[in-house]
Amino acid sequence: MAAFTSLTDRLSGAFKHLRSKGKLTPADIDATIREIRRALLDADVALDVVRSFTAQVRERALGEEVSKALNPAQQIVSIVNEELTKVLGSGVDRPLNFAKKPPTIIMLAGLQGAGKTTLAGKLGYWLKDTGHTPLLVAADLQRPNAVTQLQVVGERAGVPVYAPEPGVQSSSSDVVSPGQSTGDPVKVARDSVRLAQDKLYDTVIIDTAGRLGVDQELMAQARNIRDAVQPNEILFVIDAMIGQDAVQTAKAFDEGVDFTGVVLSKLDGDARGGAALSVASVTGKPILFASTGEGLKDFEVFHPDRMASRILDMGDILTLIEQAQKQFDEEEAREAAAKLSDGSFGLDDFMSQLQQVRKLGSMKSLLGMIPGMAQHRKELEQFDEKEIDRTEAIINSMTPQERHEPKIINGSRRARIAYGAGTTVSAVNGLLQRFEQAAKMMRRMSNGSRGMPGMPGMPGMGGAAGAGKKGGKKSKKRNSKSGNPMKREAEEKALRERLSGNGPKSSGSAFSKKPQTPAGMPDLPPNLGGGLGGLLGN
Repeated sequence: MAAFTSLTDRLSGAFKHLRSKGKLTPADIDATIREIRRALLDADVALDVVRSFTAQVRERALGEEVSKALNPAQQIVSIVNEELTKVLGSGVDRPLNFAKKPPTIIMLAGLQGAGKTTLAGKLGYWLKDTGHTPLLVAADLQRPNAVTQLQVVGERAGVPVYAPEPGVQSSSSDVVSPGQSTGDPVKVARDSVRLAQDKLYDTVIIDTAGRLGVDQELMAQARNIRDAVQPNEILFVIDAMIGQDAVQTAKAFDEGVDFTGVVLSKLDGDARGGAALSVASVTGKPILFASTGEGLKDFEVFHPDRMASRILDMGDILTLIEQAQKQFDEEEAREAAAKLSDGSFGLDDFMSQLQQVRKLGSMKSLLGMIPGMAQHRKELEQFDEKEIDRTEAIINSMTPQERHEPKIINGSRRARIAYGAGTTVSAVNGLLQRFEQAAKMMRRMSNGSRGMPGMPGMPGMGGAAGAGKKGGKKSKKRNSKSGNPMKREAEEKALRERLSGNGPKSSGSAFSKKPQTPAGMPDLPPNLGGGLGGLLGN
């Protein structure tokens, strides 16, 4: 996530120098703790949280847990991961508190500009998608156009909105003093609960006016709404970009309305994200949800262990799998796998898979869940989401036969396809070339059990099924030792250094070595090392 980019890079740097050490001295551990402390402070994590966190890591790192480990460096990373999970709220990962007798009442509170209205629509969309019947309530009668904004968001989410009062409109001549509104928000909230009971809505989401933590009059209004409707959940919406002020703000709202859970908004921002590492630890209230973008689907349940893994560049495969299971058709996936193995996978099949992937959300967000992606951040930031649209346009310009059999696409056909897609012939050539390379690689992977050992069919790897004698000789010669005694000694020395771990080190994540392209294989596409990202690359 963008909010943790700087923290991920700093923590990766803190652990990188430990990887080559078989035994860690107290000096090594102290140096690592200092780097961790600086990384957390730079990320705007609260000072008390940083002190507690580093003290706990130091205590465990200097104990037998690390000294007796086979790989001390990995054990340090494991300790930091566990402690980071605790800071984010380990053991409090829970769903919403739903009422035994509907409707469940959820009240949103937070600072002005924290993103409550947008989040109300996202939460309503998420609840609707999970089988509930939510109702959005426009109780923010103070901010200009707040009611209109909620109505627009509700329409996009397909969730009904209860808005009996128009609130302040930018075109009106109403002048509203702080703490006042054009209607009675408490009455709106109370009436919405009655409406939900009559119309059988099982969840009510009340969007309240933004307020400042030091404004007692506004806090009193929030308490009046709370007392009138007795919500099952009071969610404190906090901007992940708020920085060091997060702790004081959270304490003020905890004392003011006694919230039951936290929602992090704007995690896709470019700020340092320390609020997420401070609020749960200081207030003891769980973080329930995270908003990761502008779209209605950019909203997810917060899992402390998974977020800790993302921050440490260890990926979040579980969330990726969960999202894929929701959107992918299992039968279609099985058919696609069968076509890959028998070589009949065409561009029409790729188009179908691409459309399913688009349902998962932003490609940058999805690819960011893969372990070790911090080393590819530059390519990830340069990835153009519109490249998917251009790829679809090229495929849509082909005939059904051309999609099924890309090999028949000659020069004149490529010119026609480029003209129809509004692009260049070179772009069509690039897509076809990448598709052919990816298809070959996928077939080799799916047929990898034949002719083992070695991965058969991969150029330069040896052991290819059906290879001629001449090809076998070439392979043998390429892997043989040099006839020059001095050169052979140098080769053997380099091999010993690599096996002992003292050879040249790969750059990238401190937690995983950068994958290398096997000798003889064609260079992978520049975007993210191949796969779907490579197919869509420039």
